[in-house]
This record gives sequence, structure tokens and C-alpha cells, in this order.
Amino acid sequence: MTTSATSGTGPTENSMRRALKRARDGVALDVSEAAVLLQARGEALTDLAASAARVRDAGLEQAGRPGVITYSKSVFVPLTRLCRDKCHYCTFVTVPGKLRRAGHGMFMSPDEVLDIARKGAALGCKEALITLGDKPEDRWPEAREWLDAHGYDDTIAYVRAVSIRILEETGLLPHLNPGVMTWTDFQRLKPVAPSMGMMLETTATRLWSEPGGPHHGSPDKEPAVRLRVLEDAGRSSVPFTSGLLIGIGENFEERAESLFALRKVARAYHGIQELIIQNFRAKPDTAMRGMPDAELDDLVATVAVARHIMGPGACLQAPPNLVDSEYERLIGAGIDDWGGVSPLTIDHVNPERPWPQIEELAEKSRAAGFELRERLCVYPEFVRRGEPWLDPRLRPHVAALADPETGLARPDAVVEGHPWQEPEEAFVPTGRTDLHRTIDTEGRTGDRREDFDEVYGDWAALREAAAPGMAPERIDTDVRQALRTAADDPTRLTDAEALALLHADGPALDALCRVADDVRRSAVGDDVTYIVTRNINFTNVCYTGCRFCAFAQRRTDADAYTLSLDQVADRAQQAWDVGAVEVCMQGGIHPDLPGTAYFDIARAVKERVPGMHVHAFSPMEVVNGATRTGLSIREWLSAAKDAGLDSVPGTAAEILDDEVRWILTKGKLPAATWTEVIRTAHELGIRSSSTMMYGHVDQPRHWLGHLRTLAGIQRETGGFTEFVTLPFIHTNAPVYLAGIARPGPSLRDNRAVTAMARLLLHPWIPNIQTSWVKLGTEGAAEMLRSGANDLGGTLMEETISRMAGSSYGSYKSIRDLVAVAEAAGRPAKPRTTLYGEVPEERRRAAEASDGHLPELLPVLD
Repeated sequence: MTTSATSGTGPTENSMRRALKRARDGVALDVSEAAVLLQARGEALTDLAASAARVRDAGLEQAGRPGVITYSKSVFVPLTRLCRDKCHYCTFVTVPGKLRRAGHGMFMSPDEVLDIARKGAALGCKEALITLGDKPEDRWPEAREWLDAHGYDDTIAYVRAVSIRILEETGLLPHLNPGVMTWTDFQRLKPVAPSMGMMLETTATRLWSEPGGPHHGSPDKEPAVRLRVLEDAGRSSVPFTSGLLIGIGENFEERAESLFALRKVARAYHGIQELIIQNFRAKPDTAMRGMPDAELDDLVATVAVARHIMGPGACLQAPPNLVDSEYERLIGAGIDDWGGVSPLTIDHVNPERPWPQIEELAEKSRAAGFELRERLCVYPEFVRRGEPWLDPRLRPHVAALADPETGLARPDAVVEGHPWQEPEEAFVPTGRTDLHRTIDTEGRTGDRREDFDEVYGDWAALREAAAPGMAPERIDTDVRQALRTAADDPTRLTDAEALALLHADGPALDALCRVADDVRRSAVGDDVTYIVTRNINFTNVCYTGCRFCAFAQRRTDADAYTLSLDQVADRAQQAWDVGAVEVCMQGGIHPDLPGTAYFDIARAVKERVPGMHVHAFSPMEVVNGATRTGLSIREWLSAAKDAGLDSVPGTAAEILDDEVRWILTKGKLPAATWTEVIRTAHELGIRSSSTMMYGHVDQPRHWLGHLRTLAGIQRETGGFTEFVTLPFIHTNAPVYLAGIARPGPSLRDNRAVTAMARLLLHPWIPNIQTSWVKLGTEGAAEMLRSGANDLGGTLMEETISRMAGSSYGSYKSIRDLVAVAEAAGRPAKPRTTLYGEVPEERRRAAEASDGHLPELLPVLD
């Protein structure tokens, strides 16, 4: 059977009959069956469309809007028609010379954008569809010059700025189509747009890679790149529009595969708000002007198959201006949305195809038995979901236009600008602000947050992704030779030798730990260092969706809390009074905290206790702060340093391998972004720790890659103060409760990781820290015999590991830590954050209060 979309014989009668029956019966289709159904014509197509329509109707009934078909009243804003891609069918994109001859700038000016938006608002439009070419500054010097002249680092920065002005000055809601975006781009744009989009178009790589293909020469049209964008949108909880462009040379099998790829992303992240099936229309003056348009039957069949594959809950759109009034056939095939329709602007992507009048759409929909209702650019489901899908700064803008019951557009809504600003309730103390004390007595209220089944994505898809990591690895390298290399010169260990040692057990593991301990002794001596510090976790409200984290709560959960600035400063003052030299401050990614929150926190501590070292804000928090303030990572870190930041914790690293990372986390920063933040901090003279959390869905090969990455950074920057081993605490971790992760590392794992950290990071990172919070005193003493030389801090309070289920408490006195060192046969010595000598005054204060902290640190109201 051939599945060519352009030629050849069709499927057999039997294969079509079987596939149609499976569709009628609601049985899941596979790729080959979908490819058959895409070729349905005549009575077979009528049968297929009817079953697809039934699926659609069931979904509308379930959504509470039976018999409703939607559209968005919009204006089309072509922000720039320059692009670095060269799609062979595109008439939207042009070149600088043509823009100049037509009297246009390289980008629309803010005034030009606002003029369109204001006129649209006057006509009752509620969406500003901002469409532009991909990264034009990478190809066109004129685009780069325009951005530089107007003060923008890149096109995304201009999109953000324009979106804010649209919100504030017109009331329209931006829907952004800037093309391929990075994870960081999503963080920058999410606060200014309720929804975004990018067509997948096709997963047929040959159409991109082979000369003559419609996407050849277009870097942003590589299917793998576009799928990554869809996943990053889901990880970032951005309501996202995508879809297919059919009839550009793909065959039926490839088209079916594209639909299944979209379904996979939709199921994993629940973030694809609508799927567009767009039919190719040839344009004059393009390379594909001679190619025939996609046929109407082809479009109808693809819509129907898409409905069967995506299911009743999907929102399915076909642009009405790309057909010749055959609206009833699209409705009959299972669509439930007409997309954006403008009473003001043309469709700049298909300028030869005018929008239908809204009255005509309503009449055609009514003739097919449907009521036409207006929606916003963000779909009703996401309006009702709220956080984390809508940024708090957008809530007032969406609420002004949305019906709170249905999530659709309010017919009587007044479209007018509103300030784009931080929520007013920032830094109001709420919830269990005494959790640092009561976690050790009362414990947590429940073992999971209330939105457990929604916030983390699709558990079934995660189990499938995690399965390869659960299989044992085969190691054939000679462990004895690897031990000889390690003892002679650890820097000469090959990856194969290092991997063999990471798997060592029994006598080989004992020998490995002895070698690591010898290297430790020669590198840093016998002193076991510790720091008198206080952890201050200023909030645990977070919607990032890290699947290993039991600390994060919704703001309404029983165990949620947020500290005020005064409470943070009070804790720092108390810590100083009992001899602390450092406060370590981290918190959840609280959507209501202002963009200046981290600066405010650092400044509050420094103003209260000028001599306190502020060790604060993980790379995830750095990115959050940068995107919320509109600053680059470098600018943000410089501003934080000016506010009082002294060093940053190298947490949020987990495993620096995205294969593992995207199983552990839903919306956290990718590995490349973590390393960018750390490198930038080091370049600015801001030192950091480094960490690795292990023992979940990872394997020794991931540990090796992680340690090699850290060693490489340190060779270049010299900015790491230490490496901290963080064994995974499984008890209350969502990824464990869902049956995906292992129950933490074994003692063998802990010894091997500690020893190999010593060897693989030698001589670049001399300090290896073990965690008494996660391992207990006996476990920590064992790690001191396996290559570690540091015990971390007294902490005074600890909620992250305790919320996860660690049973080793929140505070250790100096005497406790000295006892751990003595159990390993070593002396103990206090240190500063940067491993310097502790001033005598600080030592005396710490010793005078040692063991009496519960009395000196009362619960703060």
C-alpha cells in the first residue's frame, strides 16, 4: 500500500473498511490506520467525518458548551516581515530593500502597532495576533541595527515591550507567534501574553534536509527543533497553539506521524490549547507557486483524523478564509473553532484570502446546528485553570474580558487598557510561617499537594520515558586498572574507567574510597570543615512542577507559607546573634512576588546585618528574577550583587543531563541555562557552590557526565567553592509516589558518588561536602571516610529535605558536627562560605550559644 499524498494507488478496500470500523467504534488508531483514513474519499470520507463529529460533540458536552463553535475577534500585527528562514511557500517574508522601497521600517514602530490595536479595540477586538519572522537579526544586519538603535537586545525583547504597551494602552490580549523560542524566551514572554503559538507543520525531516524541499535552508523548520519548542511551552505552562500545514510534499504516513507527535506532547504537558489544520495554498512569486493547492477532501479527511487522534477534549481549528465557503464540511469533520477573524486587518500570511464576515460565519455555523461564540486568545479551559497557566500580572487583563463561568469572551466587555504590574499582596506573611520549627514536631499536613494529578504533567508518559534509566548498565572495563589510574593520577581517568569505578562494589568499592580519602588528605588535609549558618526558605509557594520536590505548595495548600521582608531580616538578625557567618536563602518560584523580590530580600538582610554573608538564589531563581524584571542574566546578577548578594548556591542542578532532567522537572531551567547562569555569575566575581542530586531515575553514566561538566566549568572560571552531594529523599517526592523513581540511593551509591566526586573534580574543586540532613550523622561520617572533607552547616532551620521526608532534623549544634568528624577520626574546624578563616568574634558568639538555639530562635509570628 502506498501512502503518497500526491500520487500512487490508495489503500485497499479491506484496510479502509477495518480502519473506518475502528474509528466508528472509538478504538485507538495507530499510525498506519491513520494514514489509511487520511485517504478516505466519497462515502468513506462521509463515514469518517460523521464519527469524528460525534467525538467532537462528546467533548463539547463534557466541556459544558454543547453546540458551540468559537472564534477570536482579533487584529493581525505583522511586527516584522524579516526572517532568517527561507520557506519555499512563504509570501509573508520579505527583504530589507523591499521594505525600504515601500517606505516601511525593518520593524513596525510601537506607534504603528498601537494604532492597529486601538482601532481593533474600538471594534470590539480582544486579541492582538503578533506574527513575525524568526530571529531576523541573525540574518539581516538592518534588523540588528534597528534593534540596537531602539535599545533592544533581540527581537524577543521588542516583542515583550510591545506586548506590555498593548496590554496597558489598549486592553487587547497579545497572542505571540515569534517562531522558534528557547525555554528562556518562554520565561521572558509568559508574563506579557496569555497564549503563544507556532505551527509544527510537519515532522517529515526530509522536507527540511533534502535540497528542493519546502523547508530546505530554513534552520527553524527542523522538526526536532520545533518539537522541542512545543515541549518547552508545556514545561513552561504556556497555553500553546500548534498544528499542521498539509499538502507541502509530505506523504500520508508522515502526516499521520505528525499528528501522533502532537498528541504525544499534548498528553505529556496538557498545554496545547488548540490544533490548527491548515491547507496549503500556492502563492505567486514563491518557489512553490506551481504546486497544486491541497484539495478540500484532503483537508476534511485530515481534520477528521486529527479529531480521532487528539480526542474529544482537543480544540480543533481550520482557518475559514482558506476554503471557498465550504464551512459546513469542516464543521461536519469535527472542528470546534474558526480561529482568529479580524474585522480590521488582512491575513498577512495569506493576503489573497480575505477573512469572512463574522455575521457570515455565524450564519454558516447556525445552518450546521452550531452557535458561534467569541473566545479570547487563551482558551476557556486555561482561563478557568488559572495558575500556573496564567501569570499573575495577566490575571486582571484576562478577567476584564472573560466570562468567569464559561471562560469565553464576555459580550459586554469593555476593551480598555489596564496597568501591567505586580500583584499588590507581595511579601504579605501567610500560612505556616513557623514551619521551620513545626516540621520537626507536627510534621507536614499531607504527603502531597492538592493539585498532584495536574501540576506535574502526564505520569504515564513519564514512566515510559524513565524506563530506560531503570535498567542496569553493563560494565566491562577492568576495575583494578581503573583503581591504579585513580591512585596514580585521577585526572587521567578515562570515561570508561570512571564509569567502572562508579559501579564498584564490595572490596573494589572499599579500595575506591581509600584512594579517594588519600587524595582528599593530600588536597585539603584532615580538617573537617563546617559553617555556622541559617537556612531561610522565604516561601514554599511554587508552580514550577518539579516532580522530585515535596517542598513546593500551592498558595492555598495547608502547608504553604510566605515570609515578609521583616521576618526574613529578623531571622538573619537572630542567626547573627548566635554566631552565624552566613544565611542561605532560597524559595519557591512564587508567582505573586514582585520582580524586585530577590533584590529586596538581599537588601533587607544587609540593612539589618551588614556583616552577614548572603548566599542566596539558585540559578532557577536567577532566571525567574531576570525574566520578571526584563533584565539579562548578566544585568540581573550585577543588580543582585549591588543589592547585597555575595554568592549563589549551585542548586537547581539536579542532573545536568536533559534526558533525566525533563523526567525530574516539568518547568525548571534546562541544563544549558543552568551552566549559563553559573558561568555568568563566576565572570562577575560571584562565587557559587555546585551540587548533584542523585538516586532517582538516573544512572552512573549521568553522574559521570554531570561531574565532567562541573570540572569543565571550574577549569574555565575557578568560581566553585565546593561540590555538595545531595542524595534523593524519596518519601514524599511526587515522582516516587507516582511509582517512577527509585527509593533514593543505596549506601553503595553514596560512597561511590562521594569518592568519584573527589577523584573527578580533583584538583579543580578541592572541597567535597556531605549532607547530614539527608544521610544522618552515621552516614555523613562514612562519607568523610570516602573522600568528603566538609559537613555543611548547622542550618538552624531546614524545611526542604524535611518536607521530602528526611528524618534527621533541622539543626545540628557545633558539638554535634564535631562529634561526626571525630567519628571519622578527624578534627573539625569552622569556615566561612568561601572557606576562609572565621573571625574570632564570630567563633565566640557561636560557641557561647551552641546547643541553645531552640530558646534563642523563637517562632516568628
